[in-house]
Amino acid sequence: MQQAPSQVRPEQGPAPLQKAGAVVETVLNRGLNVRHIRFMALGSAIGTGLFYGSASAIQKAGPAVLLAYIIGGAAVFMVMRALGEMAVRHPVSGSFGQYASRYLGPLAGFVTGWTYVFEMAIVAIADVTAFSIYMGFWFPHVDRWIWILAIIFFLGAMNLLSVKVFGELEFWFSLIKVVAIIGMIVGGAAIIVFGFQAADSTVAPGLGNLVQHGGFFPNGFEGLLASFAVVMFAFGGIETLGITAGEAANPKKVIPQAVNTVPVRVLLFYVLTLGVLMSLFPWNEIGTNGSPFVQIFSGLGIPAAPHILNAVVITAALSAINSDIFGAGRILFGLSRQGHAPAAFGKISRHGVPWMTVVMMAGILLVGVVLNAVIPENVFVLIASIATFATVWVWVMILASHVAMKREIARKGMPASEFPSPWWPAASILTIAFMAMVITILGVFEDTRVALYVGAVWLGLLVIAYRLWVKGNGRRRAELVDETSSLPVVEPSGG
Repeated sequence: MQQAPSQVRPEQGPAPLQKAGAVVETVLNRGLNVRHIRFMALGSAIGTGLFYGSASAIQKAGPAVLLAYIIGGAAVFMVMRALGEMAVRHPVSGSFGQYASRYLGPLAGFVTGWTYVFEMAIVAIADVTAFSIYMGFWFPHVDRWIWILAIIFFLGAMNLLSVKVFGELEFWFSLIKVVAIIGMIVGGAAIIVFGFQAADSTVAPGLGNLVQHGGFFPNGFEGLLASFAVVMFAFGGIETLGITAGEAANPKKVIPQAVNTVPVRVLLFYVLTLGVLMSLFPWNEIGTNGSPFVQIFSGLGIPAAPHILNAVVITAALSAINSDIFGAGRILFGLSRQGHAPAAFGKISRHGVPWMTVVMMAGILLVGVVLNAVIPENVFVLIASIATFATVWVWVMILASHVAMKREIARKGMPASEFPSPWWPAASILTIAFMAMVITILGVFEDTRVALYVGAVWLGLLVIAYRLWVKGNGRRRAELVDETSSLPVVEPSGG
């Protein structure tokens, strides 16, 4: 049974556009194996949002932040299941940008794709700046811009080699981060169980610290709501996993396996880690004297604690920048195939890498060198809130695309998905409502409200850009090949 023709709409245009999905599939090398993608899935949850952002979230909500991470993690899991279902059906590198174009229309695809690129660009600038600050801990007399230039050229070169090199880098970066987190949990648990106590500590470690300093909800329900702006920022970038479908050796196997690890990652990396942390120290003391994770190492009596943590956060920053370059580049590649970005972004090197997108991301990061010199560091708090808006917007578009796809499957009687999203449609509706609440929260609190203004201006500029510059095939829905396997027909046995 041929599935692709059933998806073609009369208004979708000439054959070259209709074959875009096939083109994306054949020109990019499928060099990411199970090991690469599994550790990318693990590592995508560990970054600046956990190592430093968690302290801000704790200050807003107190121990109740554990509930915020559980609720936010459940919502992100539903986003990833929706993305996973679409990625298995249409394993293309343009991922959610192309899904939005296919199921919601070309304008939606254009806005979604470019908003993700915008998100990755500003986050990458913050990440390279963070990397330079971390290196300054060991080399205080070296100018920060030297470290930024060095890491841009190094990671840019690595991404130009092949997607397998990217996968190997992410594997080792993620392995270091995962081992560090597990070490923190085990070490913290040992302190709690055996009653170790740092010499300068005035509070005994124990689970009682979760309720003894103002209660589990010390700042009330409002504090819990306020923490969601930081909590959801911590999960940002997890959708990059869906972009790997176009270069996964066996997307129907590795994408479901990676997506299904999301609940474990949330419980292990956030809930369990922060639960241990707040059991060791009163929540209102966390983050007041540097990173909260330095406190864990210091509590273990490890004199080299700052150096150990610095090595871990440098690894986290390298991993984040590496993923930023990869994710934005592949989305730009997909946009170029749809006529939503310059055709140059669709050029492929002999290694099967869209090299122009890597060069563009390197150029954006070079702008970060200038910004790093002229913009005060506190502006990056604003950048984080803007990134949160962009992230949640992309998640909403993923969910909306998934809803449209499920409705089309039912309407046309197409084969059922091989990796269906659970609890359809109730879970999807509730998740969209939750994401709308997060965007509303950004506007309610003064320190994040400007993100809504910047986000609205950005979306408005994108609509104007689409109307002015996107022509021809770019005004038509993307056509993606449906790779869903047909159910075998079982013939009745005779006699």
